[in-house]
Amino acid sequence: MNDRSRVRWPVTVTTEGGPGVGEYTTRLVVGVGGRAGVSVEEVCALVEETLRGAGLAAESVTALATVDVKAAEPGIAGAAERFGVPLLGYPADRLAAVAVPHPSEAVRAATGTPSVAEAAALVAGGELLVPKRRSLSATCAVATAEAHDLRHHGDAEVVDAGSALVDLAVNVRAHTPPEWLKQRIAASLGDLAAYPDGRAARAAVAARHGLPVERVLLTAGAAEAFVLIARALGAVRPVVVHPQFTEPEAALRDAGHQVERVVLRAADGFRLDPAAVPQDADLVVIGNPTNPTSVLHPAVDLARLARPGRILVVDEAFMDAVPGEREALAGRTDLPGLVVLRSLTKTWGLAGLRIGYVLAEPEVIAKLAAAQPLWPVSTPALVAAEACVAPAALAEAEEAARRIAVDRAHLLAGLAEFDEVEVAGVAEGPFVLIRVADGAEVRTRLRALGFAVRRGDTFPGLDRTWLRLAVRDRATTGRLLQALDRALALTSR
Repeated sequence: MNDRSRVRWPVTVTTEGGPGVGEYTTRLVVGVGGRAGVSVEEVCALVEETLRGAGLAAESVTALATVDVKAAEPGIAGAAERFGVPLLGYPADRLAAVAVPHPSEAVRAATGTPSVAEAAALVAGGELLVPKRRSLSATCAVATAEAHDLRHHGDAEVVDAGSALVDLAVNVRAHTPPEWLKQRIAASLGDLAAYPDGRAARAAVAARHGLPVERVLLTAGAAEAFVLIARALGAVRPVVVHPQFTEPEAALRDAGHQVERVVLRAADGFRLDPAAVPQDADLVVIGNPTNPTSVLHPAVDLARLARPGRILVVDEAFMDAVPGEREALAGRTDLPGLVVLRSLTKTWGLAGLRIGYVLAEPEVIAKLAAAQPLWPVSTPALVAAEACVAPAALAEAEEAARRIAVDRAHLLAGLAEFDEVEVAGVAEGPFVLIRVADGAEVRTRLRALGFAVRRGDTFPGLDRTWLRLAVRDRATTGRLLQALDRALALTSR
């Protein structure tokens, strides 16, 4: 059955903007299959319709690929010639080794591989953008020509650099942890001889959100929660909404899942359309506000994704950096299958301590807890969790969020002065996503000028023209803008 209407796979293909904004095309491979005698016209029409429906340009196709026994089929070879790209033929046993979301025993019997179109599109190691589509006698699927590095994180931009670089690549709030929190953590070191007891911290988190303790699980940061979700909840059709933090998809893939993507478009401000998520997805992951786009999705739109039989994972790691925590779902108990993740590492500067938590239905919490090792959260981390959800700490976090909003407005005003720079969407988080021609070169120039910024091309849906900037104080932003002006001037030469 052709289910194109249920799944949308738009990606950033062409950059359009004012003077100085260049063009970058995502490189694509189209896998094709067809019955004997399929015409060139039918293959081309299917490929063109598939690309058009996904918001992809035909000019971005670098090759057609198929199983070698089909490479001589005139309709398929002629389609490659018409598109002006090479036709790649692969042995059936090589395609049979490629994991695909829609295998077919009938196709295996006919060709020696359970998929021609999807496997041929993926065999070079890229990532599937459009699953198998069919016409009367042809099939096609679309993948990127290369895979994103889902394990790349912002700290890689500053590792081994010491204090030589101003860190705008990592989203941990500057000048943290505060002194009072350091003292609380230091005082806990005298208790290290005893095994960790998380009851007080768990109760404090529950009280902070007005929930019973049975709805709270403490974790070694949100990253551990993603692993637990991938391993313990038995998803059949997981979907990740991109661009977003890549660790959820990496964890799902490591657990053996075939992950589908809904990739939001820059042209739409990276806003979520709930209808883009497949109806039968039983696990959906989305960030709010989303890293790296800084877009804050309305709670009402996220709530539309919740339904019986589905786990809806909302990563709210940066929600405490939003004044008033607008659009938060933490604390909601009326949405079936809702799982909210929170991290205390960003606002409080505790990335090295690893502390976060999960809010979910008791049955889900029990499954996740059963997958945890014994004593997964250390005593200092438990003390930090209890301290960071206390009323005084929440008031401090709220004040910090308001300062971040002011500092972000100053950064955005400065970026608006550059014709070469486009800001993505409406930024509401402690970071800003920008697009600039030859972003990789600009990033290198900024590094030489003393600033580390996060590359964007490791996020599905983004490419080398995107950079993420952490929001910092006005003085730091002023120096960044001067460096950016210099980097753009050097790059344009």
